[in-house]
Amino acid sequence: MTLEQLRIFVAVAEREHVTAAARALHVSQSAASAAIAALEERHDVRLFNRVGRGVELTDAGRIFLPEARAVLARAAAAEQALDELRALTRGSLRLVASQTTAAYWLPAILARYRAAYPRIAISLDIGNSDQAASRVHDGDADFGVVEGPVDDPALAVFPIGADQLQLVAATPFAQAPNAAWLRAARWVMRERGSGTRAALEEALRGQGVDPAELDVALVLPSNESVRTAVEAGAGVTALSSLVVGPSLAAGALHAAPSNFGARLFYGLRHKERYRSRAADALVELIGPWQG
Repeated sequence: MTLEQLRIFVAVAEREHVTAAARALHVSQSAASAAIAALEERHDVRLFNRVGRGVELTDAGRIFLPEARAVLARAAAAEQALDELRALTRGSLRLVASQTTAAYWLPAILARYRAAYPRIAISLDIGNSDQAASRVHDGDADFGVVEGPVDDPALAVFPIGADQLQLVAATPFAQAPNAAWLRAARWVMRERGSGTRAALEEALRGQGVDPAELDVALVLPSNESVRTAVEAGAGVTALSSLVVGPSLAAGALHAAPSNFGARLFYGLRHKERYRSRAADALVELIGPWQG
């Protein structure tokens, strides 16, 4: 069994078509067919059923597919480790970040990183904080950046930055809101699992307000949709100062006389997986948190 045979098997399984897989891998159709036939003959097991012009996995093929993917992932990790021994002149950095950090905090840092390490290929996926933590846990990302602490014993979690959580509305606040005002207000909020939602609920509890008591008019999946809804008068919200800054400057939003204070951004990495030198370089560039 060779890595090339495994790559062809996975490609065919994902596309359910030998020709399409061969084209994607830049090999001939006959070579792809021969690789699958060799695997089946060598192990005396049928991996695919031929259906018309396509193929579909047998039960054995479905069992074998995650194992083949795991071997290819380990081979890719080994190859990356060797690449990175060359002083970061080659390699990749797989990042995942929550929405606020990905859109407003991380881009300037990545620009500095690109200037320092121009030959490192950077990929960035975006999700809420729970989704980002899950990707780092599963090994789908080398490093994560989220807006709140993560409760996962497999992950190292450490502060790397901060912002302010600001209470905003479309009309000016007559005074600093108290607990009764917060309970009576109509709210627009991020979805559960987002760092912004978690930080807001923690801040509310700190002021003696149970988040379950709030009048929530809308729950929306992005900072921008929440901000736009509030600008349109749908209610009040609390978002990062990085998100609402331009709207405050333009007069489209107004901030409460007091905000909910600072909240930390956290870096995430798996405690036991291979430590990417490319990710180490990013952590070094960000520097220790001085808050």
